[in-house]
Amino acid sequence: QVQMVESGGGVVQPGGSLRLSCVASGITFFRDNAMGWYRQAPGSQRELVAHINSDSSSKYSESVKGRFTISRDNAKNTAYLQMNNLKPEDTAVYSCNVLYDFSTEVMGNYWGQGTQVTVSP
Repeated sequence: QVQMVESGGGVVQPGGSLRLSCVASGITFFRDNAMGWYRQAPGSQRELVAHINSDSSSKYSESVKGRFTISRDNAKNTAYLQMNNLKPEDTAVYSCNVLYDFSTEVMGNYWGQGTQVTVSP
């Protein structure tokens, strides 16, 4: 049973920071796969904002590049997303998933509940 559990969201003012966590369970060889963070705003498609490969190389969407940082702790089966200088446009439900290594394709429908991020004065 593969499961993702996201946490760390909340309400912050523009310019604030949040650190999201994603704990993946049921993955035997977590360190061999990529992990990705996604977001979905109301009325919009789900967007891949960052992903990290087994060798710790990473990529970001242009809208978050320079502000967000993805990392992983293989001993804890956990991926993190550090979000700095948050903008109202970042408001969305953030979710994580397992991807094939060096790919943007998810391995399965393993979406968790997600965590809400709201940026507002």
